Amino acid sequence: MLRKILCVVLAMAFSVSFQVTPAVAQEGNAQKAVLVTGASTGIGRFTAEQLAADGYFVYAGARKASDLEALNTIDNIMAVRLDVTVQEEIDAVVDLIRAEGRGLWGIVNNAGVNIIDPLIEADEADLKFLFDVNVYGVFRVTKAFAPLVIEAQGRIVNISSIAGILSGGLPGYGMYFMSKHAVEAFTDQLAFEMAALNVKVIAIEPGNYRSKIGMTRCKRMLANKSEKKYQYFADVMQQYFDYCKESLASDDASTGESPKAVADAIQHALFDDNPKEHYLVVPEQFQAMITIGKAMEELLNLNHDQEYSYTREELIAMMDEEWAILRGEKTRDWGGGD
Repeated sequence: MLRKILCVVLAMAFSVSFQVTPAVAQEGNAQKAVLVTGASTGIGRFTAEQLAADGYFVYAGARKASDLEALNTIDNIMAVRLDVTVQEEIDAVVDLIRAEGRGLWGIVNNAGVNIIDPLIEADEADLKFLFDVNVYGVFRVTKAFAPLVIEAQGRIVNISSIAGILSGGLPGYGMYFMSKHAVEAFTDQLAFEMAALNVKVIAIEPGNYRSKIGMTRCKRMLANKSEKKYQYFADVMQQYFDYCKESLASDDASTGESPKAVADAIQHALFDDNPKEHYLVVPEQFQAMITIGKAMEELLNLNHDQEYSYTREELIAMMDEEWAILRGEKTRDWGGGD
């Protein structure tokens, strides 16, 4: 009971502190340019349109000709053909942005996919595809555009997920959890390395907002259904198949609240003078509770009954120290000595 109460209290505190007001481009300043991958729909599209409306210039990455054409009709947006799994397309966009002469203030690594399958019955090819987009895609884009962002001393924003903290408890999501945990680790390490170059690296952890990632996943699952034979999780997967059929029939596979709160967090991370390192952005208290609760559960399990365990009082002191950093009262010590 104490653990549940603590999780609820912490979740309430975090959900309040993570409400952000997006920064707005100031008149008289040079127009800052941002690359947004996966900008055809969902969070990427909403973010690209909001940034453009607020006076920033957006290079909006998409793959389909129809999406590129639609994005190019929007003021302050230049659509760029960008499949994050194709190095040649990434390199071509780097050359284009350099030729345009605006520089590049920020990267929003948003492109992502989701595949549902129990881990012991998943196909290795599906795991490779998922990581090619969600992990290697983030790596490729970041590495290619890093010199431009370093020149601007700008920002790199990685769209992770509450799935990057959660794992376990949701059948079939293992591969997706793995990919988003990798994005979390990539972000933390990159933030450490890029601090010396005056570039801030931030992760956004959205909950369940309206996106077409579910529709795309459902189409892929149903298309491959006849090829899959499940020995251990047939009943679980049949429930997913039934849900997908119903959702696609009603054109309702992209449900949830508008992703405006996520776009606001991205904009804050890109342009605020003091961005947070991580932004938990969820549409309801329950999603905050389970995410913070999972992080707390892992922390206490790591600490429990080992040779160098901390006392409850010591853990609280460590939490107070981190709280002071989040409130801007202290700065993080990355170590390294004098």
